[in-house]
Amino acid sequence: MTFLSHRARSVLGTFGKMAVSLILLLTALWGALALWYQLSGGTAAQGIGALLWAALGVASIALWWMRGDMRVLLPYAAGFILLLVWWSFITPKQERVWADDVARNVTGTVKGNLVTLDNVRNFDWRSDDDYTVKWEQRSYDLDELRTVDTALSYWTGPYIAHTLISFGFADGRFLTFSIEIRKEKGESFSAIGGFFKHFEMSLIAADERDILRVRTNARGEDMHLYRVMMPKAAMRSLFLAYLDEAQALKNQPRFYNTLTANCTTIVFEMVRRIVPGLPLDYRLMASGYLDRYLFDVKGLVPGLSFQQLRDGGHVTARARAANDDPDFSHAIRRAMPGYDEAGFSKLQMPRQ
Repeated sequence: MTFLSHRARSVLGTFGKMAVSLILLLTALWGALALWYQLSGGTAAQGIGALLWAALGVASIALWWMRGDMRVLLPYAAGFILLLVWWSFITPKQERVWADDVARNVTGTVKGNLVTLDNVRNFDWRSDDDYTVKWEQRSYDLDELRTVDTALSYWTGPYIAHTLISFGFADGRFLTFSIEIRKEKGESFSAIGGFFKHFEMSLIAADERDILRVRTNARGEDMHLYRVMMPKAAMRSLFLAYLDEAQALKNQPRFYNTLTANCTTIVFEMVRRIVPGLPLDYRLMASGYLDRYLFDVKGLVPGLSFQQLRDGGHVTARARAANDDPDFSHAIRRAMPGYDEAGFSKLQMPRQ
């Protein structure tokens, strides 16, 4: 019995040591990536810093296993504390050399029912790197708000999609809001970088001929569009929630986070304030399945199967066919479930 107890303690001690080693390895990996994405001095300095930190972590663990003395971990522990202090001082910025399409965040003012937005994007995209820059001021009457649609744009397989929310008004216009990374010139999206304060957050309000068409027609993404069933008061509250988010970003910039502060989770946070009790779900992270989540919580057009809604809302081909159509927003919706009920097809698209 004594032998067995001693052996059991030995096994447990080994497993405990392995668990602590795994934690140390994960912190070494985290620190290496943090230095890679945030250390100043260019790619060479970032690479050297990341490699040295990873080497320190691995060497500390190896020494601990060889000597059996936890004091050998003290230099690594002290370094990790200093790393966390350095990390805490990395803050988001308003002023950088931004890429043209995220150079401005939308801002707005509300007077009664009238909303006036500055910096509404209305670029004319010929390709992803050939476009005409155009920022506009636009006004919308919240009493004329009629519909809310959500667009899911797939750019990296079926699991991940970019989420956009589009508001339709009685005069036939649509305005789309999109939470995006705020790239600097020359940068491109990195899901890993999004965990390491690599991008600030941007809130874009745009014409659909800009923000939907650039994804389907210029970037080759695949898009599905769904009518979201919301009471008019909830639509209005969601629109105003976007303006609150715009004001918050104007007052204090915020980092984009691939997991916790992205194009889907921010929208969910806003909607949950309006419709309390919405359940958390893994599909809020695997945003490519957000449409299934909306279907399950009865948020889409009733009376149809999910596949019927998905097929009817598959707008990619219609968007490409309507590339030069000034009536783009209505052209892409003409087979979308719920579109006829809105009555927009009888309205003439106003010139802007």
